[in-house]
Amino acid sequence: MRILHLAYASDWNFAAQADEPYAVSTRGATLDDAGFIHCAEPDQLAAVAESAYRDEADPSELLVLVMDSEQIESDGVDVRWEDGGAGVSYPHVYGPIKPEYVQDVLHADFDEDGRFRILDQ
Repeated sequence: MRILHLAYASDWNFAAQADEPYAVSTRGATLDDAGFIHCAEPDQLAAVAESAYRDEADPSELLVLVMDSEQIESDGVDVRWEDGGAGVSYPHVYGPIKPEYVQDVLHADFDEDGRFRILDQ
């Protein structure tokens, strides 16, 4: 199943260029802090972005990492769908994201009305 993770370009580019696993869970929290990396299914991403990232000083720093949960799990990393609140389940990756897990990197931002949009579609 395709899962998505919102990342800051500076964090992702650093990990990818160094060929190191990416270990940022979400805005301001690492994998060590949260215990997992927050992800979303495609139909959940806009709501997550608008809730957690809309007030960013530079929303053009946002990237969407596109991954396949089965590929991650085939490498021994647990992916669990867990309640993120209000009874909605979100995919959580219980380990770092290796660069080879990422099938695509898309640029994203918010329009003038504060709606999340993926720019590379």
